[in-house]
Amino acid sequence: MAERSRRYAVRGPLTELTIARVRELLREPEAVFWVFVFPILLAGILGLAFRSRPPEALPVAVADGPHARGRMAVLSTAPELTVRTLSEAEATQALARGHVVLVVSGDDTPVYAFDPTQPESRTARLVVDTALQRAAGRADAFDADVVELSEPGSRYVDFLVPGLLGMNLMGTGMWGIGFSLVVARNGNLLKRFVAAPVRRSHLLAAQLTSRLIFLVPEAGALLAFAWLVLGVPVRGSVILLVGIALLGALAFSGLGLLTAARPRTIEGVSGIMNFVMVPMWIFSGIFFSTDRFPAAMQPFVQALPLTALNDALRGVMLEGTGLVPLLPELALLVVWGAVSFLLALKIFRWQ
Repeated sequence: MAERSRRYAVRGPLTELTIARVRELLREPEAVFWVFVFPILLAGILGLAFRSRPPEALPVAVADGPHARGRMAVLSTAPELTVRTLSEAEATQALARGHVVLVVSGDDTPVYAFDPTQPESRTARLVVDTALQRAAGRADAFDADVVELSEPGSRYVDFLVPGLLGMNLMGTGMWGIGFSLVVARNGNLLKRFVAAPVRRSHLLAAQLTSRLIFLVPEAGALLAFAWLVLGVPVRGSVILLVGIALLGALAFSGLGLLTAARPRTIEGVSGIMNFVMVPMWIFSGIFFSTDRFPAAMQPFVQALPLTALNDALRGVMLEGTGLVPLLPELALLVVWGAVSFLLALKIFRWQ
């Protein structure tokens, strides 16, 4: 006991709490799985789903009518289409259920039925109209050359991996810290620290420090897998990439501390964290570009910390962007992290 007390006096409360937190994480198989294994599995599955391959033919139906057979013959020669003949009722039902993306009438003048909000439907409409117009005698003014973008950096999987890295930094930073604090509070462990020579700042800083210890293997494992297996490039500075990941981890660790500063139950902290994280899952450009949202929403979207983190990661990895152009995104992450930590320090309660 005396030796342990001397060791505690030498190391200090912050070091002891950090070591305890690291040991706690390493002894939880679930935490190891969600921090290290799950992001790699998710990247591998999505990389397989969106691997480079020829585009699938678009399913199109030709409704029964006097010209159905002729249009079927013309459209069957288009390699971009998979065509079948259906009755009008069957064609309408197939379009409603998503089995086909466009229906062509069999009447004298073609009528195209499709959903204009679906990109595949608009593409099918252009392919079908071009084929039928050519069959009717239209001559093209020229044959354009085609350049297909399939090199690393221009694929969907290249866009996806930085978003997955940002999502993982957010999830492990918030869930890992938030649940740890609430479980300790619920089990009256935090209450015992009141009588110990431990300040709030020591406890919260230990949570942040232990989180950063796992940052390098966590982000490195995902990036190594993406680079070696999926061929995702890292065109910018690796040091800058590590710095961005560090700021992102700090920002979301601060948010994790803030969301767990008051709740007493797992249900309570889960509700608060979902309230904070779900908008970022939707709006921050993990799986698709933030440009898809209306201009009126862009100030809100761009103010989210995950949007700044994803944009900065993609800038370094895919475009080789340097430090100066990314300063607005990095400043936003610093503000989110600092404000969250200070608020958590102010409103934190032991029990």
